[in-house]
Amino acid sequence: MRVARDWYDVETLNDGICRIHERHVAHWLRCNIWHVRGRDRDLVIDTGMGVRPLQAELPSMTERPLTAIVTHSHFDHSGGLHEFAHRCGHCAEAHVLSDPTLQNTVADTGYVRADTFTALPYEGFSHENYIVKPAPLTEYLDEGDVIDLGDRVFKVFHLPGHSPGSIALFEERSGVLFSGDVVYDGDLIDNLYHSDADVLSESLERLKTLPVTTVHGGHFKSFGRERMVEIISEYQAGERRISNASDWLSSRVGVP
Repeated sequence: MRVARDWYDVETLNDGICRIHERHVAHWLRCNIWHVRGRDRDLVIDTGMGVRPLQAELPSMTERPLTAIVTHSHFDHSGGLHEFAHRCGHCAEAHVLSDPTLQNTVADTGYVRADTFTALPYEGFSHENYIVKPAPLTEYLDEGDVIDLGDRVFKVFHLPGHSPGSIALFEERSGVLFSGDVVYDGDLIDNLYHSDADVLSESLERLKTLPVTTVHGGHFKSFGRERMVEIISEYQAGERRISNASDWLSSRVGVP
């Protein structure tokens, strides 16, 4: 397999938001990395698998002071967190980020495999040697905390269920929600070692009450409030669930 020349794709959305993803990671796994521009400070929300340096390949990220926020500690969202000096997340998963293993970052669940990648991030890379580097949090975020970028403000929501420390960021002015893996337009995962389906359903119920206009999820494309309510209702009715990860993966491998 060839070594990729370019690893990251950048899609510029409106209102100073960019969606970044690892183009050579399979679509069913790669997470959305969000770059939010502010007057005084920028945000990076989630950091991908960390197999190629994010800041080095996207120098536009370093034009202003930068805060990296991890919505939860799973490998596909936290792999690049170690690159950033200011690292924020929920205390419930701080121990995982400080001392990551294949087990506690769920990298051992079958999602990291040869067909996860369509090109190599660097010469000699093997999926069998993939690890997540330690990235101890420098600041804890919890329910009700506020992140001020100077000209825009995000409120933190603690929404466990997918994982104990899952958080989302909501900007009341615009109605924009960065939801991590709490909700996205796909099958929702609630059966990992620290997941709780009942708790996730309660967290999703909370989202129904927010005046959301746009949801920027942890995976796949963004969507509006009507679609969000539809996804939540389908999940609460027993749909959009992955009962067997191996079967689910087998059905997606090779699909563009």
